[in-house]
Amino acid sequence: MNVPFLIAKRYFFSRKKRNIISIISNIAMIGVAVGSAALIIVLSVFNGLEDLIREIYSSFDPDLKITAVEGKSFETDTEFMNRIRKMPGVAVVSEVIEDNALLRYNDRQMVVKVKGVSENFFQQNEIPQSVVEGNSELIYNDTYHALIGRGVQYQLSIRPNNQFVPLQFLYPRNTKFNPLNPEGAFNSLNITPGGIFAIERQYDDAYVFVPLNFAEELLEYGRRRTALEIKVEQGFKIEQVKRSLQELLGAEFKIQNSDEQHTSLLRAVKVEKLFVFITFAFILFIASLNIFFSLSMLVIDKKKDIAILASMGATANTIRNIFLLEGALVAFIGAAYGLTLGMLICNLQQTFGLVSMGMATSVVEAYPVKMNIEDFVFTGLAIIVITLLVSIRPARKAAAMSVTENL
Repeated sequence: MNVPFLIAKRYFFSRKKRNIISIISNIAMIGVAVGSAALIIVLSVFNGLEDLIREIYSSFDPDLKITAVEGKSFETDTEFMNRIRKMPGVAVVSEVIEDNALLRYNDRQMVVKVKGVSENFFQQNEIPQSVVEGNSELIYNDTYHALIGRGVQYQLSIRPNNQFVPLQFLYPRNTKFNPLNPEGAFNSLNITPGGIFAIERQYDDAYVFVPLNFAEELLEYGRRRTALEIKVEQGFKIEQVKRSLQELLGAEFKIQNSDEQHTSLLRAVKVEKLFVFITFAFILFIASLNIFFSLSMLVIDKKKDIAILASMGATANTIRNIFLLEGALVAFIGAAYGLTLGMLICNLQQTFGLVSMGMATSVVEAYPVKMNIEDFVFTGLAIIVITLLVSIRPARKAAAMSVTENL
């Protein structure tokens, strides 16, 4: 067996209980354990939040979204749509017209996002499951209906399925403004309020779904569309279908998967996670300074042992490795306890939801957590690097110690 490791192990386990060096080493071990456990827990919470964001938006967003690179809309025709529908892997293609409009109800009004959608739109998302009042049908009894976000409903005090008080949408016409007839500068259409959906506040406070033909007439888009939303057929990879569509449509169109539709938000979560990792790694470094002090004191305490080893033929590398391994034992045992503790706490949070979000309006009751193997790997690598940094100076000092002065 490795001689430096055996000697380092002997130094670690054979100290007197009240030895100050042992106390400092134990403090260092506890510091590494607490730091590594905290790092794993916080990183797992960020992983959980990232997955929660994807889950929330997946109920609203399509697998793939086609938009124009320039401008907010593009022309479509039957041939164009058929080429996309016949593409292998494309299960559903929904036509979308989306723009801002003024919504009036009784004596209240607000600007909302009007999203006109084709009849197959709800086949590729979970919005019908998010309806909390009324239903998700936009056309029934030969009448157009609007599906309204809960926040919009609260803001305007809308009563669903009220045939006597319709929603009034106003959208500016592409004509010269006439001050004698200000109302003539706007298209105005009425629609019956239908169901109410509740997904996430960003959507609930802004969106109103209407039939595509209603949006065409209100916004005067004709055959132009702001987006095409695509559901990918089971058995096909989303990225593969995306590449095929990009080759078909060319550089004039932008095709985004679900993550790319919220790049800035997901990037912000990843950046925050990176800075948290750096911050906690620095805290681990501070906690590991106790390893430096305990090794420095151990070198002084074991001067005679070092001299004897050197006189027996031990090289400077062997003596240096003894103290490097001593520091590694302290750090790695502390890290093992810490990583195990972090894993245990994360499992308890996943199972029992011990720590709640503390908000009545939160999407989930407890903080979501998700453990990733790469977090454990990077935490372990951080501990290795930190241990080397704090151990190398005392180890070099021990290797350079004079034999004749300490015998």
